[in-house]
Amino acid sequence: MGGKEQLDCIKFTVYGEPVAQGRPRGSIRNGRCICEIQQNQSNSNSMWHWLRLSIAQKQLLLVLSQMDVKVYRQMPKSVSNSKKKKEKAEKGLLRPTTKPDVDNYVKGVKDALNHLIYKDDSQVVDLKVSKFYSEEPRVEIKIKEVSA
Repeated sequence: MGGKEQLDCIKFTVYGEPVAQGRPRGSIRNGRCICEIQQNQSNSNSMWHWLRLSIAQKQLLLVLSQMDVKVYRQMPKSVSNSKKKKEKAEKGLLRPTTKPDVDNYVKGVKDALNHLIYKDDSQVVDLKVSKFYSEEPRVEIKIKEVSA
């Protein structure tokens, strides 16, 4: 009838301080290769394990997907103690430029959603990740099918 078909869209929020995906660090000690994962990795895994249990997705998306991830970090005291900075942060005009990088946040999100929302995170063909400050730390995720 000339109208566009409604595309599936999935939105959800994970509350709590966002945790970036740890990166393995390799080194050589006494002629042996050592691989270590940053400590925050276990916290990240347990947070995303909870997410996997809480989402009731009945059918995997088997199509190309676009993902929009918004990371809301706790405001540091230098921001929350200044009325002017806090106001700018709440409007999205003052944003985090410190580590961790946005790609470290989104890697854990994409991995956690494998076989839950989509068959594999390689189906995500369009990705936007943003960092903000907030009094309520969280990660907001929106996944939408890409029209052919």
